[in-house]
Amino acid sequence: MSVLTPSESARQVPAHPASGSLRRPSLIAGSALLLMTVFSIYGVFGPVETLVTAGDPSRTAVDVAASETLFRSGIASLIIVVILDVIVAAALFEVFASVNRAVSMTAAWFRLAYSAVFLVAIVQLLEVPVLLGKGEQMLLAVESFNRMWDIGLVLFAVHLLLVGYLAFRSGFMAKIFGILLGIAGLGYLADGFGAVLAPDLTIGVARFVFIGEVALIFWLLIKGRRTTVGPIMKEQQLLAGAPTRPPGVPDA
Repeated sequence: MSVLTPSESARQVPAHPASGSLRRPSLIAGSALLLMTVFSIYGVFGPVETLVTAGDPSRTAVDVAASETLFRSGIASLIIVVILDVIVAAALFEVFASVNRAVSMTAAWFRLAYSAVFLVAIVQLLEVPVLLGKGEQMLLAVESFNRMWDIGLVLFAVHLLLVGYLAFRSGFMAKIFGILLGIAGLGYLADGFGAVLAPDLTIGVARFVFIGEVALIFWLLIKGRRTTVGPIMKEQQLLAGAPTRPPGVPDA
């Protein structure tokens, strides 16, 4: 444990002088996000989207009964998405911990909270294959899934806003990444609150501002795996006027 001497100021000592390669957490986060994209597209726009016909309980009952295994595979893919979400939360925490550990931890917890809400929403879909021949109840279960997921987007939006802030302040990512992630977060925030305030109105802002999430995946897989935060943190300390080594230690 280190103790500040009277001649040292809090500004002179970096809060988290983390150092090391971002290769491992970047590859884990980037790979998991890429897999999430695939499983999400299959789960939502595959069985759930194609076998459920809004406003037509009879057709929904027939289609789900005829392709029950396919529908269940869509549910399974969404459960995999939840597992990957947890992995991403932990990996992104490591990526941005050197920027601000407290904010990075908060961002991780918001993503975990979103994952929990999403898992509860997925449970609603498990009722659909059981309700064979009961189309109206099937549609109600799907509506419950959509409603819970939409509300969970508020938590996911806060996560993106915090990650965007960390990316903007990081020094090892171009600030445009932080801006794009912030815009994506605002889009999800609009969709989430829109689902609460105007449930009959589908806003769908996030589908137009998701570029920040895509950009983050590419950065993690291409640039992040080759990034080392030690030299960057040292450069930031020099720019801020902080010493890069403990006081009293001479230059080599």
